[in-house]
Amino acid sequence: MCCFHTWFILLLVLFSFTPCHTEISCKNEDGKPVDWFIMYKLPKYKIDDVGSGLEYMYLDSSEEGWQLSQFLVNSSQGALGNTLKPLYTRRGLKSNRSAYVLYNDAPPSMNYTRQYGHTKGALHFDQSQGFWLIHSVPHFPPFPERGYSWPSTGQHYGQTVLCVTYKYGQFPEIAQQLLYYNPHVYNCSLPVEFQKDMASLALLCDGSKLPWVSKRMQGLISAKGEHFLSFAKSKFYVDDIYTGWVAQTLKTDLLAETWQHSYHVLPSNCSLPNHVMNIQRIKLPGPIQFKSYFDHSKWCVSRMYKDRWTCLGDMNRDGPQIWRSGGLVCSQNPIIYKAFRQAVAWYISC
Repeated sequence: MCCFHTWFILLLVLFSFTPCHTEISCKNEDGKPVDWFIMYKLPKYKIDDVGSGLEYMYLDSSEEGWQLSQFLVNSSQGALGNTLKPLYTRRGLKSNRSAYVLYNDAPPSMNYTRQYGHTKGALHFDQSQGFWLIHSVPHFPPFPERGYSWPSTGQHYGQTVLCVTYKYGQFPEIAQQLLYYNPHVYNCSLPVEFQKDMASLALLCDGSKLPWVSKRMQGLISAKGEHFLSFAKSKFYVDDIYTGWVAQTLKTDLLAETWQHSYHVLPSNCSLPNHVMNIQRIKLPGPIQFKSYFDHSKWCVSRMYKDRWTCLGDMNRDGPQIWRSGGLVCSQNPIIYKAFRQAVAWYISC
């Protein structure tokens, strides 16, 4: 009995020092894995002129609607900091067990360029699963060697972030979509173990571009079975992605919220069977209200509640962007739809 007890203690000690492998995943506000989450960073210049511009609303499948986070977006805590944290640890940087790709048309510490797609995001995955993070924030995320931070330029305007956890088998399809995006990949780690499956990502990491193709639509399934629909357009599809493609494919009128700062913003459009109308004011719980002028996010939602589509991405309804590449990821999840449809305070009809 004494011998058995000694061996039992030794086994407990051994297992306590055995490193455990944590699955790569979107993380919630408590740092626990979630299938998906969405963040809506609030602008600094709201109608009531309250707030620092670092507060954000949070939503995942466990919530009934938007929740104001207890964290600020520039903190390494909270959903975004928790999700990206493995990229900013020594173990994550040196690991050959995972791959990551960071892309942004306005990369950290680099000049904005129009030669790439108007698209921003990050991938991080191993041969089990990982996440695709789609966002609207210039100069983010920082290079892994420099540690996690939030850009000072990302404080003034509203921003959106969509994170979805996918099994490994979905990432070749995601990589193919990104080829159409023509993203500016500014940091990439693709160990040799991944390169056979991820030939498209290898091309992007090498700076290659897609030949003469126009667009691609792809269904994606999250790690827990949630269905998403990815729209990816190249610069050879010369049209407003919302009006010419997404609304007509989904067969629904869309209310679109995109940055309305330039003189060539596209007006609400009712020329095709399914219409697209510009949102002018957003209302979130609190109540918090702000004008589209102060919102750099990019999303759209079905006007009719029965259609229940919500899309998030990185394209503006803007004249020059009909020549740019990028995309949207859409869902009919009722929680997501309700949160965004109720956020529409005012839109311009045709």
